[in-house]
Amino acid sequence: MNFNKDEKIIILIVDDIPNSLKNICDFLKDYGFQVLVAEDGESAIKIAEYVLPDLILLDVILPRIDGFKTCQILKNNPATQDIPVIILSNPTDKISTIKVLNTGAVDYITKPLENQEVLARVNIHLRLRNLTKKLTDQNIDISKQQAALRECKHAEQQIREQAALLNITTDAILVQDLSNQIQFWNKGAEHLYGWTAQEALGKNSNQLLYRKQNFCQLKNIQKTLAESGSWQGELHQVTKQGQEIIVASRWTLINDEEGQAKSILIVNSDITEKKQLEAQFLRAQRMESLGILASGIAHDLNNALTPIMMTMQLLEAKLPDEKSHQWLGIMETNVKRVADLVKQVLWFSRGSVGNFKTLQVRNLVSEIENIIKQTFSRAIEIRIDVPTQNLWNIFGDGTQLHQVLMNLCINARDAMPTGGILKISAKNFWVDSHYARMNIDAKLGSYIMISVSDTGTGIPTEIVDRIFEPFFTTKEVGKGRGLGLSTVLGIIKSHGGFVNVVTEVTKGTEFQVCLPVTQTIETDSKLCGDSELPSGHGELILVVDDEDSIREITKTWLEQNGYKVIVANDGIDAIALYTKHQQEISALLIDMMMPHMDGPTTINVLKKINPDIKIIGISGLASNHEMIKTLGNNVKTFLSKPYTSCDLLRNLQMVLNTK
Repeated sequence: MNFNKDEKIIILIVDDIPNSLKNICDFLKDYGFQVLVAEDGESAIKIAEYVLPDLILLDVILPRIDGFKTCQILKNNPATQDIPVIILSNPTDKISTIKVLNTGAVDYITKPLENQEVLARVNIHLRLRNLTKKLTDQNIDISKQQAALRECKHAEQQIREQAALLNITTDAILVQDLSNQIQFWNKGAEHLYGWTAQEALGKNSNQLLYRKQNFCQLKNIQKTLAESGSWQGELHQVTKQGQEIIVASRWTLINDEEGQAKSILIVNSDITEKKQLEAQFLRAQRMESLGILASGIAHDLNNALTPIMMTMQLLEAKLPDEKSHQWLGIMETNVKRVADLVKQVLWFSRGSVGNFKTLQVRNLVSEIENIIKQTFSRAIEIRIDVPTQNLWNIFGDGTQLHQVLMNLCINARDAMPTGGILKISAKNFWVDSHYARMNIDAKLGSYIMISVSDTGTGIPTEIVDRIFEPFFTTKEVGKGRGLGLSTVLGIIKSHGGFVNVVTEVTKGTEFQVCLPVTQTIETDSKLCGDSELPSGHGELILVVDDEDSIREITKTWLEQNGYKVIVANDGIDAIALYTKHQQEISALLIDMMMPHMDGPTTINVLKKINPDIKIIGISGLASNHEMIKTLGNNVKTFLSKPYTSCDLLRNLQMVLNTK
């Protein structure tokens, strides 16, 4: 449909690949519109200023300045600010939707474009603009707008005649008289509030849509309307079901033929989700800032605790009396309490909860294996594929991860009612930049992938995207509440990981649980005696750390346990020493965070000198993925500060004995 006017309606389409919109251009021309095309935002701004089109279809992705910036410039220009802009977008997330709504655009259409939808939306906004202009002209100079006066006489009827078009918009559009009685209620209002037009018409809007605490704001709106004729802002409202929502509301006062206020046109857009996302984003920013602060504090505290932890073991050998050992035990207990407190603060700042500690995946899988072999049907064959060596560790809550694996195993069992193969496997897994781009929850770095697969019925394509929704289940009533997989996803996300699903109907399903690694080996034992520690045999060890106390205590302890030691205070010094003593050095201990040249850079340089070099990484953070994500397999293992002498000597022996 088109408007009856002497001149053609001008529509400006902005896209850097005009041929991609040839179909919609031809379609609009067939309906009597004059179509102009601009290939970038700058050209669009110039054309809009010169031609003043009736409506603009604006693509988001443009060269130099994108569609969002272009729209903002148009809206800031008095000459073009009233031109309706419809954004053409292909949003990949909800943050993009928020950005579209904040540019000043009147609407957006998701690609690929449907001709009839584009035509309907174009006509809606052209009619709305035309009606608004006429109403404005009436208020400016009634005496000069006799035709507008006659039209104003039928304003409400004209709005009703637009209902068929207005009903396809998602906005709630209503008209109420000065006593707040609802006179018009479109389909968008029905969808937003839950009240049908029949239920809403004639009702008092204040009682229908607001709680009593909002009445004061409504009085202020009425005052503003009387003074300026319009109002816009945010309102908190309620639906028929009592659910609270937030709307962006625009109120316009409509006058009768004598210029007296008669009714109020209200257009409400639901921004509840937008406001929730904004709140989540702000919370995430605060948590990120807290996490950065906590990480810095944790690094410094762990650097201070490390020499204290190791000095206690030296003192144990020097002070053999029972009273001294009692004092050392008190010191050890409190140092561990401080270390645990640092970890709790760090993980809380990341949004995680639970009893987190370093876990060996093979032990976790072994516990699950013992349970399911004793409880599952003999018709189900249990297969385990977990490496016994060189499998990285994870940092998490053992109880929660135990629940994750049990839920997945139970689902696998239920998918094989007549028997089959249930396989649990684990492997080191590296997420590169390509994989991270393809998986929204994945981040660049090192992971452990634990897979639980079955040879059961598989998951149909039409429901695979819903399986993690709470209370969604395909099981019979009484056999499942639909919380298993949502619980799995929640726990894994709280651990900083993600979950993939690979499935084929009648072939089976594989759930891939990916958890970030912490390559540390912890011990809960008391300070070890000399007889329990593995000693060296004169091997030369290069210790690299910018903390003087850590270098000295590490050197002292290693030399007392049969090693030779040389030290470096930064990466540059370490490279020089290694080049000089390459043939004699057996292994290196390298801190990740140092001035001048950090640990990862130092390690990459050393690996070029000797690809077979044996390195133990040391970090003041429990899970320093940002620092180690480029290292791959260049580091044999990681020690997390504060570490004990037992940790140091055992890890060193493990690295020296690894080929």
